[in-house]
Amino acid sequence: MSDGARTLLRGEDQALEAADAIALPLTDAGEALVVANDGGVAGDGTPLEPGRALVLADFKPPRAGPVDSVLRWAYRLGVPGSVLSAPLRKPSAPRLLGTVESPLKGERAAAMALRAGHLQVHGLKAPIDKVDFASCAPLTPPFLRTVHGFTWLRDLGACAPQAECAAVGEKLLARWLKLNPVPAKGAAWTVENAGLRLLAWFTHAPLILAGDAKLRTKALEAMETTARWLDRQVASADDRLGQVAGWCAVTAAGLLLPDGRPRCLYGEAGLLRALGELVSDDGGVLSRSPLAQMEAIALLVDLRACYAAVDRDPPSALDTMIALLVPPLLTLRMGDRGLGSWQGGAKVSAARLDVLIEASGVRARPGKDMRHWGYQRVDAGKSVLVMDAAPPPRARHARFGCASTLAFEFSAREQRIIVNCGGAELAGGQVPVRIEQGLRGTAAHSTLVLDDANSTAILIKGQIGKGVEEVDISRTTVKQRGRDATRLEAVHNGYAARHGLLHRRIVLLSADGEELRGEDVLEPSGRKGQRGKIGFALRFHLGYGIEAGLSEDRRGAGLALPDGSYWQFRLGGDSGEATIGLEDSLWVDGHGRPRATQQLVVEGLTARSGGRFPWLLKRMG
Repeated sequence: MSDGARTLLRGEDQALEAADAIALPLTDAGEALVVANDGGVAGDGTPLEPGRALVLADFKPPRAGPVDSVLRWAYRLGVPGSVLSAPLRKPSAPRLLGTVESPLKGERAAAMALRAGHLQVHGLKAPIDKVDFASCAPLTPPFLRTVHGFTWLRDLGACAPQAECAAVGEKLLARWLKLNPVPAKGAAWTVENAGLRLLAWFTHAPLILAGDAKLRTKALEAMETTARWLDRQVASADDRLGQVAGWCAVTAAGLLLPDGRPRCLYGEAGLLRALGELVSDDGGVLSRSPLAQMEAIALLVDLRACYAAVDRDPPSALDTMIALLVPPLLTLRMGDRGLGSWQGGAKVSAARLDVLIEASGVRARPGKDMRHWGYQRVDAGKSVLVMDAAPPPRARHARFGCASTLAFEFSAREQRIIVNCGGAELAGGQVPVRIEQGLRGTAAHSTLVLDDANSTAILIKGQIGKGVEEVDISRTTVKQRGRDATRLEAVHNGYAARHGLLHRRIVLLSADGEELRGEDVLEPSGRKGQRGKIGFALRFHLGYGIEAGLSEDRRGAGLALPDGSYWQFRLGGDSGEATIGLEDSLWVDGHGRPRATQQLVVEGLTARSGGRFPWLLKRMG
């Protein structure tokens, strides 16, 4: 920071002396008024009735007559669809019964890279001629998913008319079919990748079936082969989202391939059951990942387009689920209208998110008190605060599980001020694979770290171990200068078993959004605290482009934001001998690029019997 800014910081320290002189007014229950959970919002933006807001639809198979029930049962047992649909004639030759027009469009930059001969994954370009399309190829997970899930097809049509893009699509399809002639092992034949691939083939068929007749025949045979493989294997998916991808593809095959009525009945029953097991009570996926939430919405949008292609109405539960999935996703939207970095995800740009929401057809406000999904949102003035107020996902649901409990992100206007590093799920693109586990650790999030340990154990392959099991959260309103301010208080037990301490975090965002008061408390988990001292660190990762400088007493810091505003961070008087340091950090942006940033680190030693660390972040001038 410049000398002039440091001088301004010293002058403004006097304006915040109250933070040193008195404890922050966060634990005064006398001022708190408990507020009710925010209700749900319907697709047209109007509040839902209480019953609809709090209870999921009953995701059972659509009611069917005795004939349909018998067809579904027989198909599940393995009787071919052609035998059930028309037992007295030969099976129909593979063909598509409709042309799908998905409202969900791809990214132009990735499409331009494809036409130029490069596969672009999370911002990293690789020459297509050097990418191995075999199922057992040693590619990084993002490239495996792109190659074998054919997710690039959505992007391909985003930069030019179909006729100009079809040659690229047919070339890549022919190459893939040559190296993967039959179902086998490897990345191409996981349920999720096979489901994504088959649904992509259906949804973007004009880009791969418009030219060579021999290739068209091979592609249609591959569609039928993949659909039959999914019929048998879909229940063995690694997690519920993978299973939903498989069931969507099975249902789409029942709609778009001949003799598909039994398969469609079978697929709808499995899909609706899997959807009911995918989400929490407020509509958030159980992996707690915003990228997984986006994928679930995209799958259902594409499937809905498959119904439209054959002029059929989808089950009502399909639209109900899309309407449930959108508000939780918007909970994580920051002031720049992009998504925050949670559970392995990175920033998602406003443009990309807008395309998905528009395609969903759902108009809704962000959910604020998403207790089941685990995120709390506070809007005040032009500021947004999002806090992780739940344990990490269970091991069986985790995709890129992060030890981020009680971390928060904070933005003012369009500027992100406090962030998490994010980007673990993008490792293998521009994010190096070697730092993937580190990006999932507690230290990569804006929260308290005790004894340099994660609050929940971070394991390989996106999994997590023991740690936080319980989080208690209360959301109240507090009268502040005659106006209502929102106060969040949450406590987790991630350090209780190892160190006998609970971490309690209290944050209070002023009504105008220009003052964020916080207090982090360590308290004994039992009746008596342990003896001795233990090291702690409060980490506040700063948004990209923020210039930070420390005060002379190392108990304050000034933050010069790219938009020209100036904020000050200051420790309260009860924080003992703790001091503030400035360390390097990184933040993964909306293009998958790791950006060099800084972090404020409040660290020191505290008694094993507990300690309190109040702090204040305030806009100046």
